[in-house]
Amino acid sequence: RRACRSSMPRRVPRSRADSAEDYGDIKIFSAEGRIGRVRYIGYTFGLTIGIALVIGMLGALIGASSPGVAVTVGAIGYIAIVIVQILLTIQRSHDMNVTGWLCLISLIPLAALVFWVVPGTRGENNYGKQPPPNTMGAVALACVLPLVFIVGIMAAVAIPAYQDYAQRAAATAPQPQG
Repeated sequence: RRACRSSMPRRVPRSRADSAEDYGDIKIFSAEGRIGRVRYIGYTFGLTIGIALVIGMLGALIGASSPGVAVTVGAIGYIAIVIVQILLTIQRSHDMNVTGWLCLISLIPLAALVFWVVPGTRGENNYGKQPPPNTMGAVALACVLPLVFIVGIMAAVAIPAYQDYAQRAAATAPQPQG
């Protein structure tokens, strides 16, 4: 009987966390479910840029012939961005095991950083199963956001300073004689 047992293939024990059924689905355009911090940062940034680019291109194409329609397309795009942001923020609230109404604190300056700082609950909570582990794409999007802010701030300071320097240099340059 012992020989029979040793000839059976061994199964590698799996932890409960490794099972795909222990994770909830990611539903980007829904107020149900949960989304983790990294995905929240990455998706809010990525979807906002994506929608803005599409609306910008449509507005540029339409704006040449009909400026009024281009403004309407821009307003619709802005509303779409706000709706996507609200849906993702509700899911992020659910990950912290609080009601989606917490997304209203996004209207208070700097209070929305709570969604970036407070970790989600581990395991299943009142709003569903925990979100799946982050993918490299979500991590990359979340890392790009701070870089864009830093580069934007540097450009906002450096470009006017350089223009002022160029104007002063041109004003003090010796004039050619002749």
